[in-house]
Amino acid sequence: MSDGDEKYWYNLSTGEVEFGMLSAAVDRVGPFDSAEAAAQAPATLRERSRAWAEEEAAEDAWGSGRPAENEE
Repeated sequence: MSDGDEKYWYNLSTGEVEFGMLSAAVDRVGPFDSAEAAAQAPATLRERSRAWAEEEAAEDAWGSGRPAENEE
């Protein structure tokens, strides 16, 4: 049994938390250590996406002599 079989996953298609790798990989987000953490997956994904976008904008602006969009 792999480690993912003993973890919780969030199913993007159904919006449900699953224990183990029940759904197709394309539909799963995780793994998470608890059902509660898996249930928060949409918020976690939004926050990480926002942080990555800000980081990428800062990297794109580096050395250009202009501030990143969020630094003005």
